[in-house]
Amino acid sequence: MHSDPLLFPSPDPQVAELARQCLEEIDYLVDVWIECVRPVRADYADRVSDDDFRASAWQAFELLLRTAAQLPVPENIASVSERVGELRARQGVPLALLLEAARLDFRVVWAALVRKAGAEHAARLVGSAHHVWEAVERHVTGIMTAYQRTVLEMGRRTEDERRMWFSRLLETEGRNPTVVSDAALALGFDPTAGFLSVVSASHHGAGMRRATAELRAVDVPLQLQPVASDVVLTVQLGRRTTQDHVIGRLQGTPCGVATAVTGLASVPHAVELATATSRVLPPDAAGPRRLQDSWLDVLVHRAEGLDKDLADEVLSGLFGEAVPAAEADRLLETVSLHLSGSGSIADTAAALYCHRNTVQHRLQRFARLTGRDVRRPEDAAVVTIALRARAQRRTART
Repeated sequence: MHSDPLLFPSPDPQVAELARQCLEEIDYLVDVWIECVRPVRADYADRVSDDDFRASAWQAFELLLRTAAQLPVPENIASVSERVGELRARQGVPLALLLEAARLDFRVVWAALVRKAGAEHAARLVGSAHHVWEAVERHVTGIMTAYQRTVLEMGRRTEDERRMWFSRLLETEGRNPTVVSDAALALGFDPTAGFLSVVSASHHGAGMRRATAELRAVDVPLQLQPVASDVVLTVQLGRRTTQDHVIGRLQGTPCGVATAVTGLASVPHAVELATATSRVLPPDAAGPRRLQDSWLDVLVHRAEGLDKDLADEVLSGLFGEAVPAAEADRLLETVSLHLSGSGSIADTAAALYCHRNTVQHRLQRFARLTGRDVRRPEDAAVVTIALRARAQRRTART
């Protein structure tokens, strides 16, 4: 497809000559431009030195004028757009202000060309206006592309650094003060603040990410990242960011919630406890579960093989040939309800819709078969843990 010469005429040789003449007074044009952009630059003048600002402007004008003059462009000048975009992104200059300043190049270059053209060559200059504007737009586009690419790379690098320091914090278990201090700096945490740690299985990560997005929207300092097969969320608590506030954001997401701790150095242990709580979530869990409501299950889970021995040793008397399966189930139901309730015989009887004497007889029968009387606190504690161990084993087999 060929461009229509009426719409896109070739560069006029006379206009190219005018651009060459403008090259000879490039210092003056840069001075004019700097004065024009002074109000725009005011918001970021402290981030870009005068020498840096002038040098990049000088190279940008040389690029534009050489392009308009149809002259060769040295490599260091040809890459100025990308260099400016990358550098200003790293300096934190707002993109909108950067592009506004860059587009003022056209006004300054055009005014210089008009002055050089005079009335004699004004018409020819108008016919070549699009060549000058296209050169400026290529410059602006180059700045914008490099700026956005740099911001993206910086974001990736920042997130990688955050992940690395959080992992380092967990690996050192909060025992290295230097790591704690550096991790706090990288993560944007106050190392002396309160923290809440939450852990979920990776397949529940969507709920964790949703809660993270909601908390970040109100500027809550936090870190979310995968750890092994889990997703870990640590949130810095504050006057308005309470434990209940965070847990409320996690409704509908099965996860383990550790008790809040004070100080970033305590977070690794809290993550460990939140992970343990997550591991013992019941199959039908539909939301967060606190460690304080899960201690028995956590203790059983962390017994590392002793849970089977405990359940077998404490409850084995129920499963001999002399005890019918129906009776064993009835005794386990009665004892479980009694231990999970108020400990009152009357309340247990009401829950089972039977007479209190029936409950008494069943508890006595359980004691004869197992040697454990759940009406004694020590026996009650052991039996409770044994029942939890048995339940976890049955769940694991299903």
